[in-house]
Amino acid sequence: MVSRLPMALLRQLAGLVLLLLLVLVPLTPASGAQPYELVVVEHLRLKVPEAGVDAWLAAERGSWEPWLAQQPGFLDRQLLWDAEREEGTLLIHWASREQWMAIPSTQVQAVQQRFEALARQASGLSQGNPFPLIFEGELAPL
Repeated sequence: MVSRLPMALLRQLAGLVLLLLLVLVPLTPASGAQPYELVVVEHLRLKVPEAGVDAWLAAERGSWEPWLAQQPGFLDRQLLWDAEREEGTLLIHWASREQWMAIPSTQVQAVQQRFEALARQASGLSQGNPFPLIFEGELAPL
């Protein structure tokens, strides 16, 4: 007889498997210029309530998405949402850590300000960041 796992546990296991696959399965860089061994993944988590998912995605499309597409070394990114925790996860793939870290912090701050302005507009808030950062880190291939 097979016991049934709670749905929340199944979701967590599925998320873990997905994250492991993203890290362990070789990526094919869009440019084809960098070998897999140099790929690094920027890992971010934001607080994104269920009612704010559309506003979060709209703010991302209007700020980070076009800016990242122009950055040297940017390969791809994935936006994921955890309904149970009400968190957004961003996995941003870079050809190398050096290219990622070479981006001036002033540029990152300017894009973040644009993101927050768009997020406030889309969510109806008048101040602050509707989707605060709760975790930032990096993942590297083994």
